Amino acid sequence: MFKKIVPIYMLQLPPLHVYTLVGRAGRLFSVLNRPLPSYKGHVPLNLPEKGVLAVGSGILSLFNPRRGDLIGTLGETTATPYFICRLRDAMLSSLTGRRILRDRPRITTKSMPLKRLRTLPEKSVGRAYASWLDKEAVSPDTRDQVQYIDDEECAYVMQRYRECHDFYHAVTGLPVLVEGEIALKAFEFANTLLPMTGLSLFAVARLKPAERSRFWHVYLPWALTNGLRSKEIINVYWEEQLERNVDDLRLDLGMEKPPDLRETRKALRRQRKATEDKRKRVGGPRSL
Repeated sequence: MFKKIVPIYMLQLPPLHVYTLVGRAGRLFSVLNRPLPSYKGHVPLNLPEKGVLAVGSGILSLFNPRRGDLIGTLGETTATPYFICRLRDAMLSSLTGRRILRDRPRITTKSMPLKRLRTLPEKSVGRAYASWLDKEAVSPDTRDQVQYIDDEECAYVMQRYRECHDFYHAVTGLPVLVEGEIALKAFEFANTLLPMTGLSLFAVARLKPAERSRFWHVYLPWALTNGLRSKEIINVYWEEQLERNVDDLRLDLGMEKPPDLRETRKALRRQRKATEDKRKRVGGPRSL
């Protein structure tokens, strides 16, 4: 709950009034009196500070959705107090989820040696993951450390979600194009209920008309249907699934693969080019 400090003159302090958050231990929490960090890298914030960060990062990320630090800040500041705890409870209700919380695995190039993953069978989860990273020029080492979630266990849950994001890309085949990211965020929202994933859908306004139409009619229905009916994807122990057939994993999760977005865009470009070439040959007007 929020509590207003008594007038400062009664406390023999400079004449200021500071709004504070009273924690479970009864300690006053303000910009002048912060609790100690709960884990390495933790930055304790009160609710007004989290609100400012959430609004600022949300607005800026709409203009630059490739800023992972902004997306990460938005995710952390909007996940508490309920949503990240719900995701943690979903892990606690699963035998595999509990093992993940106990083992605390991290996904990096050290724990996921790409050289070995590239030698796995073509249809394996590990090979699909490595191929997707190579195709999109992405590294698992680029994920920022969680810092604004107060509970240490919930902070790990957010870190796990963040580091598993590329596996979600690999299993669905969605690229890092803005259109692909929005589609995956819609799937994640239906599956995890994290507010940041839902707020990311406002970026649909940045898409071109054809891309926006494709999202509404193809990828959003796929995302909502599969996200809602799929098992909690946070409970996948990816480190133990690397040699498994990726189609079998999708079947076990209750997930269908969406239409290949890159191939769809390439086919449309070829179609437009063929139409343009035909008009040039017959002397017709150029298309706009």
